[in-house]
Amino acid sequence: MAPVRTNNTSEPSQLINPFYSPSIGDNEDKGYPFSQFKPYFPEISWEPLTEINVEDRGLHADPSKKNLLGIATKVKHLTPAIGTELEGIDLRQLTLEQKDELALLVAERGVVFFRDQEIDIHQQLDLARHFGPLHKHATTPIPKNGLEEVHVVYNDASRRPDPSAFSKLELWHSDVTYEIQPPSTTSLKVITGPETGGDTLWSSGYALYSSLSPGFQKYLEGLSALHSAVAQAEGARAAGLHVRRKEIETIHPVVRVHPATGWKSVYVNPGFTRRIIGVPKAESDAILSLLFHQISENPDHQVRFKWEPNSIAFWDNRIVVHSATFDFWPSTRHALRATPHGEKPLSVEEYEEKTGKQAKDRQIEIWKQQGVDVSAQQNGANGAHKKRGYND
Repeated sequence: MAPVRTNNTSEPSQLINPFYSPSIGDNEDKGYPFSQFKPYFPEISWEPLTEINVEDRGLHADPSKKNLLGIATKVKHLTPAIGTELEGIDLRQLTLEQKDELALLVAERGVVFFRDQEIDIHQQLDLARHFGPLHKHATTPIPKNGLEEVHVVYNDASRRPDPSAFSKLELWHSDVTYEIQPPSTTSLKVITGPETGGDTLWSSGYALYSSLSPGFQKYLEGLSALHSAVAQAEGARAAGLHVRRKEIETIHPVVRVHPATGWKSVYVNPGFTRRIIGVPKAESDAILSLLFHQISENPDHQVRFKWEPNSIAFWDNRIVVHSATFDFWPSTRHALRATPHGEKPLSVEEYEEKTGKQAKDRQIEIWKQQGVDVSAQQNGANGAHKKRGYND
């Protein structure tokens, strides 16, 4: 990781690694209407996190989601694999049943978008608490008004990303996967944004799993990987910031199962996953390189969202990976995140032992719902895969 550094006088802005060295920039605009939500790095310390009981709210939802979808004026699926936008819903008015159905919809679609939402940060936190106890980040900023459970995303003209300090692949991540119980149904609301740029992309772990061969799927299901907070903590210290909770490293399954859908998802990410446990380094590097490049490069697994002020996204950190674009400097981009803890990740074997249910491949289940004869599509008369062309 490249250290934070200051430019010469011809370039007054500071260069940063936007992922491991959080921005501490402030253009000191006295008239900025959201100054109370600008970044603040308190020098306080928190105890290590311990395991807590979390039950996914999607397990309580009506599978038809009629209470939530019934009040929407429009339901728009953005791609077959991931992403849905709902119109005509005021998030401040959701009932308990609708909140549970939102959790299930996010679990199924990966990320759900709303625009023109007047929900304030206190209401956003209250909604997030419905999905689980809220995470407090050890290194990234909280707002100046002291709300410790809020993660602030803020960049302005005073500090710009340093393209020599990171690759775009490295920016893909699922939030704080190094925690014992990483996040579940996470929300981010943009309060200030550029006219163009600053989009976010999400990539589906369900779709990645479904795209792999059955033999490789089975192999990955038996593996675990190390997720590390070390680089993020070192990046904060390099920026002169206090780390509020000692960094940890945690082992999670490479394929986890979502508790509400029962679908299998690849659970690694370039930001925090460091190695596969129990295999030679060359093998670990090859596996992770393949998965990381599929996350970042396969457009069939992705959705891209253009933010507007008062847009809010809900995504499930257990089954998607995301990345922001840093194409908007010197404009200001400012957003607030609420991050509930999920359950401790379960492997396929652990899920099936615990629930007595069989974990499923999302794509196969969707095809079955559509009446597609999956075996006929996959195999010819002699059991060989059919070959077909593609034109665009």
